[in-house]
Amino acid sequence: MRNNTTNKRAGARGTGRTGAADRRGSGFAKGTGAGRPASRRYSAGEGSVKGSTDDSSAKRNFRGSKPFGKGEGAGRSFREEKSFGKNTRGKKNFAEERFQERDSRSFAEKEYTGKRAYGMVKNFEERKGYKNVQAYTPAQRAPKAKADEGVRLNKYIANSGICSRREADDFITAGLVSVNGVTITELGTRVYPNDEVRFNNERIKGESKVYIVMNKPKDFVTTMSDPHAERTVMQLVEGKCSARVYPVGRLDKATTGVLLLTNDGELADKLTHPSFEKKKIYHVFLDKNFKGTDMKSLLDGVKLEDGFIQADALSYIDEDRAQVGVEIHSGRNRIVRRMFEHFGYKVKKLDRVYFAGLTKKNLRRGQWRFLTEQEIAMLKMGSFE
Repeated sequence: MRNNTTNKRAGARGTGRTGAADRRGSGFAKGTGAGRPASRRYSAGEGSVKGSTDDSSAKRNFRGSKPFGKGEGAGRSFREEKSFGKNTRGKKNFAEERFQERDSRSFAEKEYTGKRAYGMVKNFEERKGYKNVQAYTPAQRAPKAKADEGVRLNKYIANSGICSRREADDFITAGLVSVNGVTITELGTRVYPNDEVRFNNERIKGESKVYIVMNKPKDFVTTMSDPHAERTVMQLVEGKCSARVYPVGRLDKATTGVLLLTNDGELADKLTHPSFEKKKIYHVFLDKNFKGTDMKSLLDGVKLEDGFIQADALSYIDEDRAQVGVEIHSGRNRIVRRMFEHFGYKVKKLDRVYFAGLTKKNLRRGQWRFLTEQEIAMLKMGSFE
């Protein structure tokens, strides 16, 4: 009796194991796809889920890969393929996230009313395509004028040291310049090496460029000639410099310090024109201590009768609060004095210690020297502020 019961139980256990094995074997297709997830078998075209007649569930839950070059995305660029919907996949950068809420649309399907990346909102019909852009070519220097092409008349006059190009244009239009005995009033006229050019009936001769830095003394007027002035800066170089030079910029009669003289009209324009904003540093002596609040206001900027002005830098000289160092880039008339007078200070003494890279080092009042080749090159290249 016990043996029969034992045999029945063993048989049942054996039958159970055999049945499970049969179920596993009969429920899945055998072969290379056996035991693999439905999604992978679907993409490989293998097997099906037990009890189903088709692979509809797998198709619903898995988007199989398509051969390259087929389907809706064929021939479209990356920007056309990407989605702007809410259920986008993958990490997006900031630029893409800006457009996540915008509805996607097909080409010319509806009016373009969404926000554009740049500019104003426009309808689709108003949008313009890109123009054909020419291939980039490096910038080329303009070819130098040949000897037989001559030079422009205003440049010829400026190179002679009489004036700058802009002033030469004024002299030409005023009828003060003649070429070979004929008065010229047309700008752009060219002259040649053998031409005779006259200004105020005096013949202009080409001169070599000369550059002089001077430590201007007090009570000397910065001008070429002034019938009312007893002393001018030109008297300091007269008889010692054969070239006809003129001062670049202007210093007040009472102002001392760095002053450049040259016959290079083109360089003079670059150093004095407001658009180039050359740096100037002054040592200012005031009649009383300069307040910290006034210093802050001057750095922030003030409005004078001829417009807004501000100091680029301000500092006290040593411990004396009545002596101030000021840095500016403006070249307006008496600008430094007017800046301090605006706050109720009187400028007792004003000395320019720096101009466009030049200083008065080793020059006593009234002394001057020729610039070195390196200093000239630096000025022409604009290396100095």
